[in-house]
Amino acid sequence: MAPQKKRGTVSPTLLAFGRRLRRLREAKGWTQDSLARRANNGQGVTPQYIGAVENGRTRCTREFAATMDKELDAGGDLLSLYDDLVKDSAFPVWFDWHLVEPEADEIDSYSLSVVHGLFQTPAYAAALLRGNTDAVEARMRRQDIFSKKNPPGFSLLLDEGVLHRPAGSREVMREQLEHLAAVPLEQAAIQIIPLSAEHDGNSGSFNIATMEDRTQIAYVESGARGLTMSEPEDLATLSRTLKELRSLALPVSMSKDLILRTVKEKWST
Repeated sequence: MAPQKKRGTVSPTLLAFGRRLRRLREAKGWTQDSLARRANNGQGVTPQYIGAVENGRTRCTREFAATMDKELDAGGDLLSLYDDLVKDSAFPVWFDWHLVEPEADEIDSYSLSVVHGLFQTPAYAAALLRGNTDAVEARMRRQDIFSKKNPPGFSLLLDEGVLHRPAGSREVMREQLEHLAAVPLEQAAIQIIPLSAEHDGNSGSFNIATMEDRTQIAYVESGARGLTMSEPEDLATLSRTLKELRSLALPVSMSKDLILRTVKEKWST
């Protein structure tokens, strides 16, 4: 039986492909109508179909991707992106969150158990990933989004327990926390949630990505796998939890002081 698409669910992999297609089209100054006219060589391409692909609502064919790549002078990039993102995608989908991070305009994140991957040092990541070199390198490459011309605005809420939970040696923890304290505010606002069992954030870590068009996609971690969500009810629940957590968080400056104090009191030799 074919997977069923839930109402309101958008595959982040299809959305990433669609956004790239739209950017290439807009760079040419073309409307969906004009692109359809140029590409309509027997494929039956319509403006509505192009719109559905751009919005991540449908999975296009490789033939369509090849036609778009040629018409938009993408030099094979769009076709390669199709092979990476679209070819094996399906609904419902869980995915590697790194496909959404570079496309986001804003990211709000809450980390309950470990430092968020975008702020991990190589040694800390290696401890968590048990020395898997390829996995560590992939995680470090995710941090390249902060080198983009317009990186996403990032807000990270971090449970205080993360500062005390060992990963690797004392040196690894000291380096990791000092790295956190040194993250500039322009890159991310990092705030610590004081230890408590009396808030909904204790159910697990999550991320909410707000895209350029203000649509949102969430990623929730579980013991089995990551789960992506775009249902309005799910987003509303996570937004309420985020609001509650923000009300409990220390200000950025006080959070930095707490991080450095923990380094001195717990992780310094």
